[in-house]
Amino acid sequence: MPRLGATDAVERGPRGPLVLSLLALFALAAFAGFVALGTWQVHRLAWKRDLIARVEQRVHAPATPAPAPSEWPAVTATSHEYRHVRLAGSFLYEQQVLVTASTALGGGYWVMTPLRQADGSIVLVNRGFVPAQTCGRDGPCVPGPAGETMVTGLLRTPETKVFLRHNDPAHARWYARDVQAIAAAHGLGTVAPFFVDADADPQHADAWPRGGLTVTRFPNSHLSYLITWYVLALMVLAAAFYVGRHEYRLRRRRRAG
Repeated sequence: MPRLGATDAVERGPRGPLVLSLLALFALAAFAGFVALGTWQVHRLAWKRDLIARVEQRVHAPATPAPAPSEWPAVTATSHEYRHVRLAGSFLYEQQVLVTASTALGGGYWVMTPLRQADGSIVLVNRGFVPAQTCGRDGPCVPGPAGETMVTGLLRTPETKVFLRHNDPAHARWYARDVQAIAAAHGLGTVAPFFVDADADPQHADAWPRGGLTVTRFPNSHLSYLITWYVLALMVLAAAFYVGRHEYRLRRRRRAG
């Protein structure tokens, strides 16, 4: 009686209808999911490119007056964020807030100081970054300019939260630049629905706080992501075609036999 060698192949029969149906459903779900993810990345790519172009144009434009109180209701991230603005007033240093920050210069704080303008309105100004040992719990803050001061910088919309951290006004621990929460904690009343990241001061380049550290360059990997998702969708199609063709051949062979 002949014996099967180790290299003799034993071909299986065709898969049953239930197994094929489950495989088809899985392939359809995977294909639809990868296409949806790829399409989402197409929209994200368009959004990111628009953001980069908008920010690039705004940050290099000459400074224009910051929105007046009558314009505050119309301020939005799309229409106003990263605009180069100027404003004048007196800093309220006694109401200053330190917000935990991580920058290219290391860890420390953003120095958020209310600025009262001539009309009495208040705008929070991020005067810049300071290391913890220079200003904060480990050291006193260096006094800023007194009296009427002109500030130029980038208009920013408020942060309401940061990842895994929440503001704790009762203990003066701030992690997000939430202007309304800061105003409420310090009794500032109505403040602008934005804050201003102050420009760098070229005359005091080594002084703290250090302005001009706003991140205006954004990573854009959405093109590679969308290509990845669409390639995976094509791979699912190719695998489904291969399985379908193989099952068809198995059935033809069985009928012929």
